[in-house]
Amino acid sequence: MGRSGGDSRDLKVDVTAHAAPEHSEDDVLDDKPRDLDDLARQGLELRLACQLIARRIRYESTPDLIAPHQFAALARLEDGEKAPGEIAELERVSPPSMTRTVTKLVEDGYARRTRHPTDGRVVLIGLTDAGRALLEETRHRRDLWMTSRLGKLSPDEIALVPDVARILTRVAAW
Repeated sequence: MGRSGGDSRDLKVDVTAHAAPEHSEDDVLDDKPRDLDDLARQGLELRLACQLIARRIRYESTPDLIAPHQFAALARLEDGEKAPGEIAELERVSPPSMTRTVTKLVEDGYARRTRHPTDGRVVLIGLTDAGRALLEETRHRRDLWMTSRLGKLSPDEIALVPDVARILTRVAAW
């Protein structure tokens, strides 16, 4: 499998150069990985779980409304109009790819094109009312999807969710 999907064969960590120190019985209580193999395995498991959840949320919450890449571009317009090149840069896609995405959003009535007020050569893309409504509906569906999954957890597992969310937010910010 490629890097993005990956499986355990993607991960090879050589810990021979990093001998783990001896640990006392008291150290067992701190739950920290003892060596790079443990940390790498935990990182792999976390990455795969995050990828799976992200993919499920993107695809299951918008089956008949809008493609995930179109939603992402539309969401970039919430804080104001942007040039297609700026949206492409934010989304880390090529300008021609973003032009196709923007064209579809405009054709479907979710976005509009306008000229820059001081530089008529520049086209700006903004949200329409239908685009704002679609963003709200999609987010609502995503929240419902997640809530339905959390509802299947035990009370003890649900109690862990705030801590897990806080930890994942920290990991994403580093």
